[in-house]
Amino acid sequence: MGVLLGVLLGILIVIGVAVAALMVRFRRNQQQAAQAWDSFEPERLDLQPVERLTITPLVDARTAREDLAGEAGVSYLVEAGDTRVLFDLGYNAGKESPSPLQRNAKALGVDLDTVDAAVISHRHLDHVGGLAAQMAHSFVLPSEKLVAQRVPIYVPEPLEHPAADVQVVEGPQSIAPGVATIGPISRALFVMGWTPEQALAVNLAGKGIVLVVGCGHQGVRQIVERAEALFDEPLYGLVGGLHFPITSSIVQRIAGADRPPWKPVSKDDVLEAIRYLKEKGLKRIVLSPHDSCDWALDAFREVWGSAFDVVTIGQQVQFSSNDRKESI
Repeated sequence: MGVLLGVLLGILIVIGVAVAALMVRFRRNQQQAAQAWDSFEPERLDLQPVERLTITPLVDARTAREDLAGEAGVSYLVEAGDTRVLFDLGYNAGKESPSPLQRNAKALGVDLDTVDAAVISHRHLDHVGGLAAQMAHSFVLPSEKLVAQRVPIYVPEPLEHPAADVQVVEGPQSIAPGVATIGPISRALFVMGWTPEQALAVNLAGKGIVLVVGCGHQGVRQIVERAEALFDEPLYGLVGGLHFPITSSIVQRIAGADRPPWKPVSKDDVLEAIRYLKEKGLKRIVLSPHDSCDWALDAFREVWGSAFDVVTIGQQVQFSSNDRKESI
C-alpha cells in the first residue's frame, strides 16, 4: 500500500508541475498577445469587389454523400471572381494515400492543380495535413504541380517546405483581386501554446465583406474588429470555424482552448458571440462542425434561421445576388 501511495503521489507531483509550467507559459503568451494586439495599427485595404463568391468544402466533419470522406479538419476551395484559393490543407489523420482532401476533390470535380494560391490559417495538425507536418513546422500540399508552378502559399508564421513558394504573412494584405488576408492575430492557447491565425476577407459586390475562417482561435471580437479596421465595406457573412466545442469530447474542449481546463468555454460564451455578431449586422453565417458542437450550431441556427447553415462537404456555399447552397 505504501508503494502504491508513493507512486500516486509521484504522478500527482508530475501532473502538478506540468500544469504549473503550462500556466506560466500561458500567462506569458497572454501578455504578449495582448501587447501585439494593442500595438498593431493596420492600414486600410481597398479591395475591388467581386460579383460572385463560391466556397466548396473539401475537408470538414460532415458530408452530404456517402462517397465523400469527412474528418475533423478543414480545407475549402474559395473561388472569388476569377481567383481560386485553397484555404487550409485538411488533416488526413489516417495518413491515407490519396488523402481525404484529394479523394473529395476528385469526387467533386475540383482540379487541385489549377488553384492560384493556397492559404494556411494556422499551424495546427487539422489544417496543415497532419501531426507530422505540424511538428515539423511544415505542411502537406495535395498537388505536386502547385510546387512546380510556384503557386504562392501564404502562411501566418514561418513554415518550412523543401520547394514550395512559401510567403510569410506579417500583416493584412491583398492576395488577389477582391481577396485579402486580414493578417495573423496571435492567441494564447493553454495546451497548444502561441497560435497566430489568419482569415480571408472577400469583398462581395453590393453586399460587403465575407470572412473565411479556419478555427477562429483569434476570437470573434478580434476577427470582427480587425476586419472593421481594414475595410470601408460592412461585414456581410462568415464561413468557417469559431471553435465552440461546448459539448464535444474533453480533448477537443481542452486542446484548442484559450483558457485553463478548469474554466472552459461555456454556453454563455457562445450566446455572447451570437449577440455580438448579430449586433454587427452579419447577414449570413455558415459554421464549420469540425470544431463546434451540435448545441452551438443549433444556437446559431435559432438566431439566423434560414440565413444559417453548416459547412458540409458536397454542398457549395454561394454568395451572389441570390444567396443559396447547392449540392454538387
